[in-house]
Amino acid sequence: MSEAAGFLKHYRFRQQWLLLGLPFDAVTLDQACDRVFAAIRERQRCFISTPNLNFVISASDDEVFSQSVMLSNLNLADGMPLIWAARWLKLPISERVAGSSLFDELVIRSSVNRPLRVFFFGGDPGVAEKASAVLNGRSDHAVCCGFLDPGRGDVTSMSTPEILAQINAAEADFLVVSLGAKKGQAWIMHNLDALQVPVVSHLGAVVNFVAGTVRRAPLIWQKVGLEWLWRITEEPHLWKRYWNDGIMAVRLFARLLPLRFKRCPPAHGSVTTEYDTDMGMHLVLSGRPSHPEMERLYNFVNEFLQVSSCVELDVQQACVDDAEIAALIKVLSTVCSAGGIKLKVLGESG
Repeated sequence: MSEAAGFLKHYRFRQQWLLLGLPFDAVTLDQACDRVFAAIRERQRCFISTPNLNFVISASDDEVFSQSVMLSNLNLADGMPLIWAARWLKLPISERVAGSSLFDELVIRSSVNRPLRVFFFGGDPGVAEKASAVLNGRSDHAVCCGFLDPGRGDVTSMSTPEILAQINAAEADFLVVSLGAKKGQAWIMHNLDALQVPVVSHLGAVVNFVAGTVRRAPLIWQKVGLEWLWRITEEPHLWKRYWNDGIMAVRLFARLLPLRFKRCPPAHGSVTTEYDTDMGMHLVLSGRPSHPEMERLYNFVNEFLQVSSCVELDVQQACVDDAEIAALIKVLSTVCSAGGIKLKVLGESG
């Protein structure tokens, strides 16, 4: 059983759409804020991933990195190329929700009576401290209740009991991690069960933007998909990453071209669910079930997965090319693997 198993009790299945190999929530910025504030109010775990094109490319050949997105509680499309791809495939992921935009909006929507409590973890030397001073000096809607630069070690050296105790003692609402995407996601996965902060996300650029060491692109650059070019002018060392991403993106998007013209049956189908204390869960999908039917399926899985030793998912008669069904198959496979639950999928290749 992997280290992910300890916090699977916090994972909730929900409607997601598979895009370029990763599942995404079809939410607007306002809806994302609502989910975050609900998690803060209820002190419930909300691990947010914000995949952009670089995330997608990195996850395509890194199973551990991909798993961190699969097991997140909220996946936001942080990149206009992903929105363009979703539109091409006619998926309902219509609005880019950048991690930086989410953070700014959470600060704006917080109140003086209940300010957002933020903890900055990571960043270049001195940047988290500067971001803390700037945030506390400019807004009475948000409070930086702590910051920590763990150095440049590996995940284990950044995960000592003393470090985790310092973070938990701050009683933050939102832990903003800035360690580089792969290391940041790995650090969160490694420590999530021990963290008492309800909302956790790797938002690498946020600490720089708050501190003022890097300027974010003007809104018009963001809307037309040129924020990457602005980032290069601000951080020239990023040019190689964006160059490599561009080359890989051409290959990825070439695979999308024929997918739009694949025929799927109309949104009509059914879901059958069954749970047996000895046999575990048995799920059968046919066609393209409606949203209420799929919602019933998600609720059923959330209720019984933790007490099931095995799951059988029968999609032999389902439209497995449908992005929602494809997301369910992939996420269920990851969750079961992380939780040590045996999964058998019938008809996945057909």
